[in-house]
Amino acid sequence: MSELSLLYQTDYATWAQRHAELLRAGRYTELDLEHLLDELSDMSKSERRELESRLLILLAHLLKWEYQYRDLSDRWREFKGDSWRTTIVEQRKQLAVLLRQSPGLKSILPDAIASAYTDAIDLASKETRLPPETFPALCPYQVAELFADDYYPGPAQHEDGHD
Repeated sequence: MSELSLLYQTDYATWAQRHAELLRAGRYTELDLEHLLDELSDMSKSERRELESRLLILLAHLLKWEYQYRDLSDRWREFKGDSWRTTIVEQRKQLAVLLRQSPGLKSILPDAIASAYTDAIDLASKETRLPPETFPALCPYQVAELFADDYYPGPAQHEDGHD
């Protein structure tokens, strides 16, 4: 076991710092390639998991907004959907930050949306108690709509244009 490989097991922060120094110096033959490749792969997986997790929450709330908001606001005059709006706003902001910090994720956005959408249907169905068949089988929202600050889908839009 090399010194760097042992360092990976005992002091990750020092291992990472040492690799940064080796890379800057162009000393590639000294790298702990096995662990370095594992770390790079895990970083990519972690970012994709965060992207899909945030999309899942955003999509589920947009589905709830579109398919349940009007029913609830008609039955309970005091229901305004403020908590749903807050979650939608927060997820949009967090997704924008994530994509700004990791612009490479933009290339997988359509696949991530498709992947998260199935789980969003399940979540929205469980939270609303509406059957899963209530919701479209494929994501009905365009990427631009998902990130548009003023987009709230379907029937939740009041006739006067205010939510």
